[in-house]
Amino acid sequence: MFFHDLKYMLISGFRVKSFLFWLMLFPILLGTLFKVAFGNVYENDVLFSSIPTAVVETTSDPVFHQVIDSIEESDEPLLDVEYTDEENAMKLLKDGKVSGIIYVGDKLSLSVTEQKMDQVILKTFVEQYGVNEKIIKETAEKDPSKIQAVVGKLSEDVSACRDIPVTHGDPDIYVQYFYNLIAMVAMYGSVTGLHITVQNQANLSALGARKNCSPTPKSVSMLADLTGSFIMQSACMILCVTFTHFVLKIDFGDRLLLVYAAAILGGILGVSFGFFFGAVNRFSLEAKIGIVMAVSMLSCFLSGLMMGQMKGIIAEHIPWLNKINPATVVADSLFSLNMYSDYSRFISRIITMLVITVVCTAAGIIITRRKRYANL
Repeated sequence: MFFHDLKYMLISGFRVKSFLFWLMLFPILLGTLFKVAFGNVYENDVLFSSIPTAVVETTSDPVFHQVIDSIEESDEPLLDVEYTDEENAMKLLKDGKVSGIIYVGDKLSLSVTEQKMDQVILKTFVEQYGVNEKIIKETAEKDPSKIQAVVGKLSEDVSACRDIPVTHGDPDIYVQYFYNLIAMVAMYGSVTGLHITVQNQANLSALGARKNCSPTPKSVSMLADLTGSFIMQSACMILCVTFTHFVLKIDFGDRLLLVYAAAILGGILGVSFGFFFGAVNRFSLEAKIGIVMAVSMLSCFLSGLMMGQMKGIIAEHIPWLNKINPATVVADSLFSLNMYSDYSRFISRIITMLVITVVCTAAGIIITRRKRYANL
C-alpha cells in the first residue's frame, strides 16, 4: 500500500498547476530577472578595470612612453591608453569612452569632465609622475642603463600591505540574492507540506475523509505522502540549482555536489515546516495557505531576499534569529560552501536544518495521528 499511495501522490502532485508554477517556473523567471538586474553590477561597480585614457602629445616624451609601456605590460594594467590628437580626444571624453585626457608637453596635465574614482586615480598618477619625472630624467642623463629599473619602480603599485585573499570563492556580493532565491524555493515547499495534513484530515477535505475511512493505516498514508512531497520538492531544488548554475552561470564554487545536497535538505525542511504548521491549528485551508506563505516570505525577507543588507542588520541586533530562521540557514549553508575553505560553518547549518526537519516532521505526525472524528 505504501508504494501504491506514493505512486499516486507523485502523479497527482506533478499535475497541480500551482505547484508547477510556484516551485518550477516562478524561480526560473525570478532568477532570470536577478541575472538581468545584477549580472554586471559587480564587474562594473566593484571590480577594478583598466582606466581608458586618451593621450595627446604636444611634444615628444620617450620617458613617458616607457612608463606607459611598462604599465600596460603588467598583469592588471592601471591604464588603457589611446594616443590621439586633441580633437578626437575631446570627442572620446565627451562620449564617455575615456575617463580623462593626459596632455604630454613641457609638463604633464590632465583634463576631465567629472570627479569619480577613475578621474581621481588619473589625477594621482599625473601628480606622481610629475614628482618622479625629474628623477627619471636625471637617471637617463647620468646612467641610462638604470632607466628601466627606475621606470619599473614608478609604474608598480607601492604598498606596505600585501593582498591576501581570504577566500577562493566568488566574492560577488550579488550572488547572495541567488542563495536566497534557492532558499525561497525551499520555503515554498511548505505549501506542499501543508497539503499533506489537509489531505489527511477529514474535517478539511473530502480526500481526507476518504483516507480516514480507508483500511490503509493513517501512518502509512502520511508516510507515503511525505515521501512523495520530499521527492517532488527535491526535484524542484535540483532544477533551481541546475538552472541557476548552468544557465544563468552563477558561480557556486567548486563544491557543487554539496550545493545540491544543501538545497535538497533545505527543500525537505520547507515541506516539514508546512506539514507541522498544518497540523498544529484548526484554521481553514485558505487561512492556512495564507499564513504559511506569509511566514515563508517573512523568513525570506529576513534572510535578505528583498534587501541584501537585512541579514547583516539582523546579525547586529538579533544575532540568534539568523541561527534559527529557516531561509537564512539554507542561504547561509550555500554561502559558506562558496566562501569558506573549511566545513565547520556549513556543517553547523546542515545540523540546524536536520534538527528543524526532524522536529517538525515528528511533531506533525504525532499531532495528525491523534486526531479522531466522531462522524465521517
